[in-house]
Amino acid sequence: MSHAPSKPPVHAKAPAVLVLEDGRTFRGRAYGAEGTALGEAVFATGMTGYQETITDPSYARQLVVQTAPHIGNTGVNADDAESRRIWVAGYIIRDAARRPSNWRSEQSLDDQLREQGVVGIEGVDTRAITRHLRERGAMRAGIFSGPDAALTEGQLVERVVAQPSMTGSRLAEEVSIDEAYVVEPADHGWTGGTVATIAALDLGIKAMTPKHFAQRGVRTVVLPANATFEDVVATQPDGVFMSNGPGDPATADAQVELLRRVLDARMPFFGICFGNQILGRALGFGTYKLRYGHRGINQPVLDRRTGKVEITSQNHGFAVDAPLDGPVEAPAGSYGRVEVSHVSLNDDVVEGLACLDLPAFSVQYHPEAAAGPHDSAYLFDRFIDLMRAEKADPGSGNAVLASALDAPSESAALAAAAAAELGTHGSQVSGTQPRRSPTTQTSTTQEEN
Repeated sequence: MSHAPSKPPVHAKAPAVLVLEDGRTFRGRAYGAEGTALGEAVFATGMTGYQETITDPSYARQLVVQTAPHIGNTGVNADDAESRRIWVAGYIIRDAARRPSNWRSEQSLDDQLREQGVVGIEGVDTRAITRHLRERGAMRAGIFSGPDAALTEGQLVERVVAQPSMTGSRLAEEVSIDEAYVVEPADHGWTGGTVATIAALDLGIKAMTPKHFAQRGVRTVVLPANATFEDVVATQPDGVFMSNGPGDPATADAQVELLRRVLDARMPFFGICFGNQILGRALGFGTYKLRYGHRGINQPVLDRRTGKVEITSQNHGFAVDAPLDGPVEAPAGSYGRVEVSHVSLNDDVVEGLACLDLPAFSVQYHPEAAAGPHDSAYLFDRFIDLMRAEKADPGSGNAVLASALDAPSESAALAAAAAAELGTHGSQVSGTQPRRSPTTQTSTTQEEN
């Protein structure tokens, strides 16, 4: 007797509409939960890693457009989530997989969005939406499905523009933890002794960050976003880390003051993404909103010291406004010289800062990236070297950092050796001059919608 193949459960798809604040609309079908989702519409260019994207706290209060056309084909599972829940305010895709097909899948993406009350839309032209946001800039938007989608376009636009802008939004405290917790090296396969202990400020930290530290023997004490300097000192750290996170860095006054006390105490410091912006502010530089931001796992960044190009994962809508023709004296405090260590090859945005007279550095991108790329994972080792040097000989950490910045990394050396073996040759990029003037860049990227 033959049996018909089983069919996936079918959920009725209600009409849905995406409405942008400038009045542009896109009609499709409901995906995930039905209802209304308001937030800032942004696009992410990763071809893989959609589960890591939606569970990244940096996407809080944002409606994410996936430029990859087919989403949901591998389902979702508990291991790949970057945090305790989905953080995107809404989800916008073109073609939804009818059923997941992967041995690690535990649930369909559609079902998980529905369970967590995340409103989405499918069947829309994500290429057209992306082009519109790239030309006009990230803007407030809304996804409306079910009965809400029956309102007039004028009424929907009114609801969209009534919501607050991302500029001036303080969100790190909303996504952070309430109580501290510890990630031990032994929890992630490390069998030796503890190499170092760090205090990590959770501004929207992803699970892969303490995991990378643990795999290198580092004990991570994760603290809430509102932790004080006394809380940091109580962990007896060898170094301090500030994570990625959502919102406008101009609102992070408490974290800036905390970091200044860390720098004054000459504690080794490493920051990524939001942490990079906080270091910039602590040193006296400003921040500004990018036109449409950098979001995806294919962003090229130039290490200006070595000439190496790294493909990086990024997720940010704000950037540090620092001079590219450094080193320069830090505008605030007595922090000495600082230089822009990395720049974006797409638009010359600051992608890293290095203090030359303090044991502190930061990058705008995500070296812990999952689902990749992994070009920048060596930065965790650089921070460990910095902490070891400062612990063995207080005051020497910044010299070790400067030496590390001057020398090509091990991964760069391996890549060069591989290229030589294959007989390939590439042109050397010095990176000493920006491709466009910083003044022009700032005036272009500060445009608001």
